[in-house]
Amino acid sequence: MRIKTKLTFQFAIITASILFLFSVAIYYFSSNYRKQQFESRLRERALTAMNLLIDVKQIDTNLLDIINKSNIPIREEVIQIWNPDNEKIYSSLLNNSFKVKEAQLNTIRKKGDYYFNVKDKEAVGISYPTLEGDYVAIIAAYDIYGLGKLGYLRIILLTGMLVFFGLALLAGRFYSGQAIKPIENIVSQVEKITYSNLNSRVDEGNGKDEIAELAITFNKMLGRLQSAFDMQRSFVSNASHELRTPLTSITGQIEVTLMSKRDISEYEVTLRSILDDIRSLNKLTNGLLDLALVELDISEIKFRNIRIDELLWQSRIDLIKLHGNYTIDITFEEILLEENSLIVEANEHLLKTAFINLMDNACKYSENKHVNVVLESSSKYVNILFKDSGIGVSEDEIKKIFQPFYRADNSRNISGHGIGIPLTSKIISMHNGEMKFHSVINQGTTVTVSFPSVET
Repeated sequence: MRIKTKLTFQFAIITASILFLFSVAIYYFSSNYRKQQFESRLRERALTAMNLLIDVKQIDTNLLDIINKSNIPIREEVIQIWNPDNEKIYSSLLNNSFKVKEAQLNTIRKKGDYYFNVKDKEAVGISYPTLEGDYVAIIAAYDIYGLGKLGYLRIILLTGMLVFFGLALLAGRFYSGQAIKPIENIVSQVEKITYSNLNSRVDEGNGKDEIAELAITFNKMLGRLQSAFDMQRSFVSNASHELRTPLTSITGQIEVTLMSKRDISEYEVTLRSILDDIRSLNKLTNGLLDLALVELDISEIKFRNIRIDELLWQSRIDLIKLHGNYTIDITFEEILLEENSLIVEANEHLLKTAFINLMDNACKYSENKHVNVVLESSSKYVNILFKDSGIGVSEDEIKKIFQPFYRADNSRNISGHGIGIPLTSKIISMHNGEMKFHSVINQGTTVTVSFPSVET
């Protein structure tokens, strides 16, 4: 069932339920009021008849009949009076069709005032004490006017409920249409958005209500999708270019070498050049694979407790094996009294890759090929500072270097692919860490990485 139809019926049912309860309340109180009024009228007529017959000695039963008939009669009215010996001394009926049981007479004397029903008639019995004993007067009648009005009220209420239920359906239809219209507008606008116009946005309305919040949230999602789509498109374009360059170089060198016979020394030179290109290609491929890995759901990546200092030393050893001309110094800011303060929860391979990238960049872009790694520790955080005296990065370009394949202007003549810093940034974020850059052109760069330590 569509929301518009559901809202229509919900509105109509709620409205009808309120009207029903209101009508029931009106009918209930009207019925009680009619009963009280009719009971009071019967009681007054019974008391009048009792006073005339018992207290006024000049009035006998015949005269009482005349008096009763001279008053405005009640439909099917019956008046009976009983003496203390339970003998009927007066009845307005000539026949004996209206019968009262002795138990009822005793109940009336006991309660003094008793209301009860006899078939379709309502009856009131009152006890009248005298020196001779308690007389009982019973009057019964059919309230044709009161019940008629009550029946007419019932018809009005039922008819009104049916009419108002129909009106509630129409009003609910209009109400639901107005409530759903902003959502329908959003749906209509969303249907027009495709991959080719992700820069489009839906109307946010007044910007205050829940529909506006939905539109704002959807626009934010579109912004993230557009950003991811643009990044992916840029990534594919740059990755294909970066992969094509070493492959073209390798192909060209092989083709030139095969054009004629050469000395062994020339073949060695060519093979060494090809080996360098293959290593560059392998490094790029590994970087792309690691970049794809960190984009996975974090629940798919395994973490365990590791010591930061040990991982830094392993990273230093692995990097120096690849680049023997690098100088990497690891120092501690102060003596660590608590060894557990250096333990963090991490994925060893990814975090090691991040450290190697930071060390490699610091050495590669420094003329002296040197980096100083400083390890600081507190009860809550582990801080690692990577300091170099290299070419530096301008303040305007610091944010851009986090984009895959972006390279600063002053690093164009140095080999690289521009995926080390973006990959490292994602790895640090995955480990709930933070990475900050402070750099001055031609003076050097300090990268500060902070991790929350494992609680002991």
